[in-house]
Amino acid sequence: MNITRLTVIAACTALAFTVAAQSRHPTQGAKLHRFSSTVERERPELNEETKALISAYRRTPSETNRAALEKQVRANYEKVMARKRAKLEELKRTAGPEKVKEMQDIVDEMVLGRETRIQQSMARFTDRRFGPHARDAKDGFHAVLGAPKVSISHTPVTIEEYAKFCAATGRKAPACTEAKLPVTHVSLEDAEAYCKWLSKKDGVTFRLPTAEEWELAAGHMPKDADFNSKGERDGLSPVDSFPSTLGACGAIDFWGNVWEWTSTRKGSNALVKGGAWDSPRTRCRTEIRDETRPIDARLANVGFRIIREDGETLAPVRRGTR
Repeated sequence: MNITRLTVIAACTALAFTVAAQSRHPTQGAKLHRFSSTVERERPELNEETKALISAYRRTPSETNRAALEKQVRANYEKVMARKRAKLEELKRTAGPEKVKEMQDIVDEMVLGRETRIQQSMARFTDRRFGPHARDAKDGFHAVLGAPKVSISHTPVTIEEYAKFCAATGRKAPACTEAKLPVTHVSLEDAEAYCKWLSKKDGVTFRLPTAEEWELAAGHMPKDADFNSKGERDGLSPVDSFPSTLGACGAIDFWGNVWEWTSTRKGSNALVKGGAWDSPRTRCRTEIRDETRPIDARLANVGFRIIREDGETLAPVRRGTR
């Protein structure tokens, strides 16, 4: 029996076991995205041309080198757009309306968000912290490339961490005591009060991320990423349940589990990011920018993670300097 045939048999067997398991445990249906032909496998690696242009700009951060890098980033983006559009046309011929709409929404967002996503990529690539160890955690925080002097927490704030704040300030502690679950039922003011308390205690400035900082930290959501969304679990999961699903900065638990407060206001509401345990996968994408909550709401699916301002961090390379 040749290798190709063995591979096909193995894939079919795995799918059969998954479907059988789903019939016994309906919540495992979320895992079927791994067998979908419409998903993008992992976050793509940078091609050699882009790496070379990033290196050239880091050596000599001139306008010429920056323009060459941006031209390559735009070309990369258009190639991805072309693949998505081709997949959309294929799905129109072969799939049902639900899959077609899912891909159409992705294509529409890519068109609408083209400049935002290109400039976010440029901000990361021209940040002086960009390099082989840029995603490593330092004291539980990761550098947010593209946002100078800013780091973000490895996970959302947990019940264990928030309980210490409550004990020190006399606030009501969370009803649940499972230490590694993300804290929920916190308003925007509660989250900001936590940041002020921690800042005073540690002598460093902590705050909520803006929506833009959150997006820079998370990056584009890989379509085959594992996380806690609708159909995965009927409730919260510990923040370290999916340690191999990394954001662009290297932190975890960006997508699903809990919506995360940002400091970006829309009237009496604030933007939340990342989706939650009861959100469809498609609503967990980084590019969802229309989800808000009243700032005084305390909800079972909204938590927060924090930003640390790092005064010693190098700023991004200035345009046109040498």
